[in-house]
Amino acid sequence: MIAYRAMIDVPRELVQHLARLLYVQRRACGTRRGTRALTCFYQALMVLVWFRKGEDMTLLAAGFGISRATAYRYRDEGITVLAAQAADLHTALRRAAADGWSHVILDGKLFDCDRLTETTLSVKGETIDAWYSGKHRDFGANIQAIMRPDGLPIWTSEAMPGHLHDTSCARDLGITAALNWSAAELDLPALADSGYESTGHGIKTPIKQPTDGSRLAPDNRAYNRLLRGLRWQGERGFAILIGRWKTLRHTNISPRRIGDIVTAALHLTHFEYKYLPVSR
Repeated sequence: MIAYRAMIDVPRELVQHLARLLYVQRRACGTRRGTRALTCFYQALMVLVWFRKGEDMTLLAAGFGISRATAYRYRDEGITVLAAQAADLHTALRRAAADGWSHVILDGKLFDCDRLTETTLSVKGETIDAWYSGKHRDFGANIQAIMRPDGLPIWTSEAMPGHLHDTSCARDLGITAALNWSAAELDLPALADSGYESTGHGIKTPIKQPTDGSRLAPDNRAYNRLLRGLRWQGERGFAILIGRWKTLRHTNISPRRIGDIVTAALHLTHFEYKYLPVSR
C-alpha cells in the first residue's frame, strides 16, 4: 500500500464533539487509559472519514495504523454513541411545535444495500426477498423520516425491510399515530405524498384522480397544488443526509443497522446546522 496525505471537509468542532461522546462511552465501559489503539480524537476522526467518504474499511484501517477488525469495532462504537443522542419521535414533534413551525413533512426512502438472501412471505403467501423493493427494483432498507418545512430532518426511524410499503412501515412503527396526536394536541399537521392515503386526519395527502377518468374539481386541484408546493421540501431532507454523508448512498453493513447509521448521520447534520451555520 502507498500512503498519501488527504483532507476531510468536516469542522474540527464536530470531531471534538464525537470524541467527547466516545470518551464518556469508554469511561462507562471501564476502559483504562492507554489501552486503546487510537485516542478518542483519532477514533472520532476515523468514524467521520467513514461517514463522509464511505471509505473501504481495509484502507481506512491501514491509514490509521490499526487492524481491520479493530477498525470495524471502532466504527460500530461510533455509530452506537451517535445514534444514542437521537430524540424520540414525540420529543422531536414537541420541539418542532415549540420552535413555531406550522407543519412537518413525512416521507420514506429506500437506502441501498448489498443483495440479501433473507426471505419472507408476501400478502399472497408467496416467498419473496425480504429486503427487495419491487417499486425501486433494488435491495435496501425502508427508512421513514420527519422533516421541518425548511427540509431539515428532525427524526428518522429504524430500518424496515425494503419490500414493505411506506404506509405499512409508518403504521407498524407508530409514526401515523404520533403524527395524528401532534396534529390534535400540538396543532402540528403532517404533509405526505399519496402513498400515505387514509392514515388519519392529521396527515394531509393529495386527493387522487377519480377512477372514472373525470377531472378533479377546481378546489381539489388547488388543494393538491398547494400541498405539493409545501411538501417538496421533504425530498430535500434525504438529499441533505445523502449529499453530506456518502456512506448512506450504499452500504454493505447489515440492513437492520441502517436505521442507526441514518440516525447517527442525522445527529452529525444537526450539530453542523446548530453550531456551525456557515457549513450549510
